[in-house]
Amino acid sequence: MEKFEIKNPAATLETLGIKQVRNAFWNLSPEALVQETIRRGQGFLTDLGAIAVETGEFTGRSPQDRFIVEDAETKDTVDWGNINKPIDNRYFQQLKGKIIDYFADKDVFVRDAYVCADDDYRMNLRLVSEYPWSNQFAYNMFLRPTGAELENFEPEWSILCAPGFHADPEVDGTRQHNFAIINFTEKQIIIGGTGYTGEIKKGIFSVLNYVLPKHRDVLSMHCSANVGQEGDTAVFFGLSGTGKTTLSADPNRNLIGDDEHGWSENGIFNFEGGCYAKTIDLSEEKEPEIYHAIKHRAILENIKCYPGTRTPDFENSDITENTRVSYPIYHIDNALEPSRSGHPTNIFFLTCDAFGVLPPISKLTPGQAMYHFMSGYTAKVAGTEAGITEPQATFSACFGAPFMPLHPAEYAEMLGEKMQEHNVNVWLVNTGWTGGAHGTGHRMSLKYTRAMITAALRGELDAVDYHTHEIFGLSMPVSCPNVPDEVLDPKQTWSDADAYDAKANDLAERFNKNFEKFAAKTSGEILAAAPKVLASATRPNY
Repeated sequence: MEKFEIKNPAATLETLGIKQVRNAFWNLSPEALVQETIRRGQGFLTDLGAIAVETGEFTGRSPQDRFIVEDAETKDTVDWGNINKPIDNRYFQQLKGKIIDYFADKDVFVRDAYVCADDDYRMNLRLVSEYPWSNQFAYNMFLRPTGAELENFEPEWSILCAPGFHADPEVDGTRQHNFAIINFTEKQIIIGGTGYTGEIKKGIFSVLNYVLPKHRDVLSMHCSANVGQEGDTAVFFGLSGTGKTTLSADPNRNLIGDDEHGWSENGIFNFEGGCYAKTIDLSEEKEPEIYHAIKHRAILENIKCYPGTRTPDFENSDITENTRVSYPIYHIDNALEPSRSGHPTNIFFLTCDAFGVLPPISKLTPGQAMYHFMSGYTAKVAGTEAGITEPQATFSACFGAPFMPLHPAEYAEMLGEKMQEHNVNVWLVNTGWTGGAHGTGHRMSLKYTRAMITAALRGELDAVDYHTHEIFGLSMPVSCPNVPDEVLDPKQTWSDADAYDAKANDLAERFNKNFEKFAAKTSGEILAAAPKVLASATRPNY
């Protein structure tokens, strides 16, 4: 039986091979999906108006269980390795068939949506999900067609999402019972064994990170973006937990998007129609835009409430540190509609430096910009991925290696060309530790980070004096409005200068070691931007 709010009369699940389900619910409203979630005992309404759900066994992405079908399309184009794991097409077909059989006696929820806010690059999607809240997540996170568009909707890509279906690794070619597999030839993603909704979002992001650069000459970016009243666009690169969502939600600027964008000959455009923000330790005072976006139609994931209430306890991490909220972008009062703008004036590389070494803000030369983009240094914050309980230093090329099917150099070359063509200011911003490494120092004040970014956006750092970091060669401003001078030089925040040098030396060596794999394909200008290890610095003690 079919039930729907609105759909293309000619649309059928049989085009996906799905010939029998108990009920197919097409394009239900968020209100109806909330009711279905509650009716099925899969969630409850909080007193903020948002529905709360638990994603089950997986409360974060499982990168080791994400695969790409290796075939004629991908064999010589995908950068195969630990990140982009190949799987044979026969396993994909086998698992797809099993999911279709699994759906046969169940209700399924169908969502027609699209990605890319620039109509020149629009890609239509169809999600078939086992859970109503997975479907509501797609309503929140992807772009929403009009009623007239739905009546004539034809998908280019499809996603089958079955959290309750478990693969058999011995016969299905997977590592364990959960999986997310992308098939670029069939233009399909299958997800099983995990209810974590981020797999849906990041699966499509990975698709765009292949299709747009390879076939459309568009740079795909793991970044947030906003635009000022004068039309100046700013882009914020960074992995989860570095502040992309928080820092782009600026009440004085219009939000373009919080996570995934393209940079075309027209400018910047959002891939998505919503935001997926971390909520651990969220407060109305610290992050008012995100806090006030948590209302009806938002979905809270893996969040506990205060005992005996329906009031979310955002400090509670009993389920995971990676507590999340998804909401449609129109929940942000100053969100830009449509979500696109001109070429950026400023680019910020956000890093969460667990060593407490990097300056809170520094201005990069073109060579340094490319070096740090290809390095993608940050720390994996607790809960971002399965098994991560403490911050861990990592290097993630392009600030998004887990989602990049092509070689990092291909993205870096595109970014370098665009930065120089449009004369963009590039800044490295440390939102991590100061006054010492993790465990000794403390996290950089969000108030100060906001002040530094605001100063950069307003051009208030253009005329100040700079001095150069002895090891990393970074240009650090000696003053910044609303920020104490001593905060701007990380060495001054440490009680032991020798200990700082030793730790900075250690981090520099990690940078250099990581970059060895890129050296053969990298220009001299970029290689010259590498940090210089001080021979006199003592080795750190561990």
